[in-house]
Amino acid sequence: MSFDKITESDSKYDYLENKSINQLLEIINSEDQTVALCVKKEIPNINNLIRRVVSQLENGGRLFYIGSGTSGRLGVLDASECPPTFGVNHDLVIGIIAGGDKAIRKSIENAEDDLNQGWEDLLNYNVSSNDFVIGIAASGTTPYVIGALENCKTNKIPTGCITCNPGSPISLMSNYPIEVMVGPEVITGSSRMKAGTAQKLILNMISSTTMIKIGKVVGNKMVDMQLSNVKLVDRANKMVMNALNISSVDASKLLAKHKSVRLAIKNFKK
Repeated sequence: MSFDKITESDSKYDYLENKSINQLLEIINSEDQTVALCVKKEIPNINNLIRRVVSQLENGGRLFYIGSGTSGRLGVLDASECPPTFGVNHDLVIGIIAGGDKAIRKSIENAEDDLNQGWEDLLNYNVSSNDFVIGIAASGTTPYVIGALENCKTNKIPTGCITCNPGSPISLMSNYPIEVMVGPEVITGSSRMKAGTAQKLILNMISSTTMIKIGKVVGNKMVDMQLSNVKLVDRANKMVMNALNISSVDASKLLAKHKSVRLAIKNFKK
């Protein structure tokens, strides 16, 4: 089935090399301002996807992100931030990138062309129908991602996708497609720009909302965050102080004992 590959459309701007730095910044910023509104149009589809993700996680499943290049890196980034932010295990949200971890730092562009490797990489984690797999590809045509989602479908593993081309192969292969049409990039085909920004916004929405709904946030506070540096310890101290109306010294003692904001508040005795 044919479809319009908007991510490869010519930029609305030309002769970029002749423009001043300020003109370029104004152009890029003007285009970036349209991204959030494009994402807003997809909220109903994002909502449906998150509902299924929450259901899978509540029944013992995991969330996988799989992609290549910029898309893969953004998935790995979002997954890697869940344990320190929400105190979940590292194997609850898993980011997989074509080419493996070395591709996070060094581009391995041909890794995305392998139709079978995405599924092989998922099998390394014993993926099952209890899990949920989100394919991320701005173009929607990345073989690495297509192959992974196709095999998920065969094995009755629920899937979603984040793409910037409507009617793309990964959309047709997904149970819960998210298609955010940000339009042509300022630099033709450079989907690390608006498309990447849209993907980052959506990933933030998916992981943050999911973590809230599975109980990892109380009020508006990250009560299960890892106390892994001075900044986070200080934040935790203030959270305990405010929640219990106690001094900084007493809050520090509770945190030292319980190693957790949630447990410090829960086990406080006047």
